[in-house]
Amino acid sequence: MINSGYVALLFVASTLHTGSLFAQVKYAPVSPEMVQQRLDLYKGNDATRQAALVTLFTEAGCKPGDLSEQLVPHRKQPNVICTLPGSTPDVIVVGAHFDHVSEGDGIIDNWSGASLLPSLFQSLIGSTRKHTFVFAAFTGEEEGLQGSAFYVKQLPKGQISKIEAMINMDSLGLGPTKVWVSQSDPLLVNRLGQLAHSMNLPIGGMNVDGFGDSDEESFIREKVCTITIHSVTPETSHVLHTSADKPSAVRFNDYYDTYRLLAAYLAVLDAQLVPDGHSCKAKPI
Repeated sequence: MINSGYVALLFVASTLHTGSLFAQVKYAPVSPEMVQQRLDLYKGNDATRQAALVTLFTEAGCKPGDLSEQLVPHRKQPNVICTLPGSTPDVIVVGAHFDHVSEGDGIIDNWSGASLLPSLFQSLIGSTRKHTFVFAAFTGEEEGLQGSAFYVKQLPKGQISKIEAMINMDSLGLGPTKVWVSQSDPLLVNRLGQLAHSMNLPIGGMNVDGFGDSDEESFIREKVCTITIHSVTPETSHVLHTSADKPSAVRFNDYYDTYRLLAAYLAVLDAQLVPDGHSCKAKPI
């Protein structure tokens, strides 16, 4: 994520049908201690982070045949991808970039997002899923969305049309969960707002238009429905791309609340998101 430009929004989460919408959704979030241990592996360069993600996915239960390292042109580090097969060909992509700038430790931007991927995968593996989930740790976001752009580019057109949603995580843990509403699909935003309300978890809309691009942009260009989750506000934006991006910037209780919300959200989307001709707004490019 890059810098400047904000619009704060207030969610008005409808409670209509909330009980039936989220009833009997099965998922198993990992412990705060496990999330903290994975977050603590922020140290090192991008190659160290790539290797850590492979290890974390493996420890979380991603099978060798479902774990891959996708070479990306002009990048030393590949995309790291763990696939959780579902009972249908419909796909939900959960993405976060693992590369970081040289200033600061990059724990917020964006090890906070990348290190949650194995934990989100682990929360879903105990039950059969309708959707195939692709957990993608992207390389090269800070240098022009290189990893996510290549991932989308190499997909056959028929496979792109099977992606029902892309959930992007970037710069978590500075505070309560925020959604980049103007960069997100209304249906996906509404489902998340309703779920947060039902779980009594804080959530807000904070548009960061003009702040820079994140990996959801690569999917928006292909008219895939996206939602971007972050935690940046005008008061905390100074942390990004500076020496202030360090462990003391993380508010862990807020960070774990974001994880709990997203773990439940993925299970809800799997149970409730069905191909229905829903059209995503395409951002002009």
